[in-house]
Amino acid sequence: MPPAAGPNPIMNLIPVAAIFVIFYFFLIRPQNQERANLQKMLEGLKKGDRVLTNGGFYATIMGVRGQDLEVRIGENTKVLMARSGVSKLVIEADIPEVVGNGSRN
Repeated sequence: MPPAAGPNPIMNLIPVAAIFVIFYFFLIRPQNQERANLQKMLEGLKKGDRVLTNGGFYATIMGVRGQDLEVRIGENTKVLMARSGVSKLVIEADIPEVVGNGSRN
């Protein structure tokens, strides 16, 4: 009597390949696209752009110095920060309005 044939070894790889494809389309690919969009945005920053920093500050770019940005975060406050410290480019409608003068009563 001949030995019983086992399952095809290639059939064992199909679930592993399916999991890899799912991970690629739902995790890896979107993350790579987001990283590319962020890099493109960082390279396109210019004087006058309004940005949100990783620290949560809204700032206006006053000058570009290679990989550094000179930004104004207050009326009389300018700082030099790394270009990579910018999380997103914002439009005026995204910036919350400051209410009052900041003093406590």
